Amino acid sequence: LKMNYMPGTASLIEDIDKKHLVLLRDGRTLIGFLRSIDQFANLVLHQTVERIHVGKKYGDIPRGIFVVRGENVVLLGEIDLEKESDTPLQQVSIEEILEEQRVEQQTKLEAEKLKVQALKDRGLSIPRADTLDEY
Repeated sequence: LKMNYMPGTASLIEDIDKKHLVLLRDGRTLIGFLRSIDQFANLVLHQTVERIHVGKKYGDIPRGIFVVRGENVVLLGEIDLEKESDTPLQQVSIEEILEEQRVEQQTKLEAEKLKVQALKDRGLSIPRADTLDEY
């Protein structure tokens, strides 16, 4: 029996040209129409937006055509267009969501500094995350 598709991608053949959500290893979320995929999960997305979530708000930044290397894909799933708008989240402008994201990251950074200082006061030290190998 001759196969006309790549191993491991059989279930995705019928999903080409449908809207998908992709979660990347760096935490970013992309939403776009799946145009191509191969056996390594390398993807081509069309009409892509980068969706940023902060609390119960989200904003979409238009990104156009996006090529994603398979090793960066954590999750890939088809979006049900009928249920897409059925969400408790509130869509806000790009400027507003970027500001919310900046505030959230600043708050996390300050909390991390306090934690490191508290540990240091107790005679403990933890290596900084940016000095560790990410693998």
